[in-house]
Amino acid sequence: MINKKTNFVMKKLNYKILALGSIILFTAGYSCKKILNSTPAGVLAGSTLANKAGVDGLLIGAYSLLDGYYQGQPGTNYGSGISNWTYGGVGADDAYKGSTTTDQGPDLPEIESHVNMNSNNIYIESKWQVSYAGVQRANNVIQEVPLVTDGSEAGAVGQNAIAEARFLRGVYHFELAKIWRNVPYVDETITYAAGNLNVPNPGPIWDKIEADFAFAMTVLPKTQSMAGRANYYAAEAFLAKAYLYDHKYAQALPLLTDCINNGVTASGAKYALEPFNNNFNAATKNGPESVFAAQMSVNDGSNGQNDDAGDVLNFPGGGTYTSCCGFNVPSYNLANSYKVDANGLPMFAIDPATGFPTYNDVNLINDHGIAAGAAFTPTTEAIDSRLDWTVGRRGIPYLDWGLCGGEPWTRGDLVPYTPKKNVFYEAAAASTTDNYGTWATNQGSANNYNIIRFADVILWRAECEVQTGALAAAEADVNLVRARAADPTGWVHTYIDVTKPQGGYTNTPAANYHVGLYSGQFTANGAAWAMAAVMCERQLEFGMEGQRFFDLQRQDGVTGGPLGAGYMAGVLNSYYKADNRIANPVLTSAKFVAGRDELYPIPNPEIQAENGKLTQNKGY
Repeated sequence: MINKKTNFVMKKLNYKILALGSIILFTAGYSCKKILNSTPAGVLAGSTLANKAGVDGLLIGAYSLLDGYYQGQPGTNYGSGISNWTYGGVGADDAYKGSTTTDQGPDLPEIESHVNMNSNNIYIESKWQVSYAGVQRANNVIQEVPLVTDGSEAGAVGQNAIAEARFLRGVYHFELAKIWRNVPYVDETITYAAGNLNVPNPGPIWDKIEADFAFAMTVLPKTQSMAGRANYYAAEAFLAKAYLYDHKYAQALPLLTDCINNGVTASGAKYALEPFNNNFNAATKNGPESVFAAQMSVNDGSNGQNDDAGDVLNFPGGGTYTSCCGFNVPSYNLANSYKVDANGLPMFAIDPATGFPTYNDVNLINDHGIAAGAAFTPTTEAIDSRLDWTVGRRGIPYLDWGLCGGEPWTRGDLVPYTPKKNVFYEAAAASTTDNYGTWATNQGSANNYNIIRFADVILWRAECEVQTGALAAAEADVNLVRARAADPTGWVHTYIDVTKPQGGYTNTPAANYHVGLYSGQFTANGAAWAMAAVMCERQLEFGMEGQRFFDLQRQDGVTGGPLGAGYMAGVLNSYYKADNRIANPVLTSAKFVAGRDELYPIPNPEIQAENGKLTQNKGY
């Protein structure tokens, strides 16, 4: 297993059956009501677990669902994975579904196009079920600690367990709230025995999520014995994030500043921006940029149950070291967004002639329609260096696999780009991958998913600074992130020998990278321009990380955001128009309806199970 002794993987052998000394704890899945409405099967009684080993086992079970998957869950792990590549990427303008037109249909095409979105969609049902399973596992810990009478959970020990559980409960509720907004808040008082399982969803639950993270901050230590465990600063960063989604910018700002000035990882490393690609490499995970991550492991005897199961489809579809599947392919829009002007700055200003961001007026030169054996030279256009760590492009080194094959490496509805951030290094395949199930060779990855990384914290502070009028400070924070991208030592470089891609790299950049810093534009151009610059920076920094939909949603007036109702619809309908210049069978009918599509529909099976307590989101 990768870094088994140093990572708090929180998952043990064989389908998440947790072995704790002589205790075998079978962790079960829960939804808000659908499974809670009967005595949970396979969970040992509270009295049996009323000791430190039992509480530790329950806490391990609560952490184990951070990857968004458990054996035997309903629906599909593709829809429940923690990266949210479906809702946050494909559902926005980062990526297309990929593969053939009808593959994973009708559910995934509905998410991409926002047309005929069905509340019986199996993807959204999977996400709901797994997220509430995580909530319930966290509540199990909180319920169990007071039952321990042998002194092993007395005082600080028990309080720490409760604090970690409340932190995790906040994380799982956060996942629910950003997808559906109006969701039931389920705490430890909601139990089968109490008969109060029908929990309504009258509105946002940010205040309750904030309370969980605030409590965790008061108890959690600043360092932990294992890298994957939540510490004080992880709770502080999540509380600030919740305040951002709740549009409490003045309250988030000092928390973010404290994280930036004083924050350390659970292992005690000072938060810092490390080389960009270290964030997406299993060999360098849990580094100084990782504020809190879902821990992934391989080769642990679990037959691929503890790897990044949510992303197993998201590998090139041909000519590569994997056998499948060509999903989650970067969009033309995303690749275009990395274009820069003569000063190395993003081209996000809207062109009044087209209504598109200037970068989208003309597509970046690519190999669409060019056969595999035909000559192709990558564009010499000036681009941001992060493009080639985010998007696979023909003729550019694809980690240590060789030169990317471009469009021939895609499958079905062909496009010139392939995903990259979730992909393993070929030389490390034996130690950082396993076979997911019986069909996805090497597609179970040990790459962690960083739920929050330090670049998030910096750019969130920039967002708060814009909203509180500190434009120069916001510019300085954006420049901190851009300075990393401007450092040539962190760029993609050419191979020493293109026939031996694992033989090392030259000092020659693989493309025409040019990343400049802002120099007074935030103050000169005003708050609206500055916010557009911050949003663009998040697009560039977090492309293909499943965050784009939620960044747009947070700014829209429907959720109380500062950019007004219809903002998100404007961005995404412009994207559909631009990217449909090249035929896309799924995207061709796409339409984002303002006032409805900013949120996903609450799964109909959950509404039926709640006996009238759950209210569907508007428009579904």
